[in-house]
Amino acid sequence: MPFIKIYIHIVFSTKNRVSYFNTPNLRVKVWKHIKENAFQKGIHLDMVNGYSDHCHCLVSLSSHQNIEKVVQLLKGESSHWINKNQLTPEKFAWQAEYLAVSVSESKIDLVRNYIKNQEMHHQKKIFMEEYQEFMDKYGFKV
Repeated sequence: MPFIKIYIHIVFSTKNRVSYFNTPNLRVKVWKHIKENAFQKGIHLDMVNGYSDHCHCLVSLSSHQNIEKVVQLLKGESSHWINKNQLTPEKFAWQAEYLAVSVSESKIDLVRNYIKNQEMHHQKKIFMEEYQEFMDKYGFKV
């Protein structure tokens, strides 16, 4: 049995960054569902939260998982569930792109706290500002 501890911070937004999750109750419902679905699929989703137009996930990958497949499972199933339950006024979809960065063991609590405090964080900063900061911090070129 392999012993693996690889944490990934994943961020993805709604298609066209539409603010579908504009109430705390709806956000809680969606994040709870994503967490439950991850558990059913054998994905260790340590933390999930977000704001009206995006989602943050802290995932610990196992030996048989890769980032692309995990993101596909989280986004695909949640889109289907959101549409099946008519939680948005129009057809829901996540944006195709996503951001994923590794997280050092020493920074796990910092990332958990950052994800946990999305509501407060986005009182000061819109998602595009946050996204650009991630792009700059991690040296991603578009």
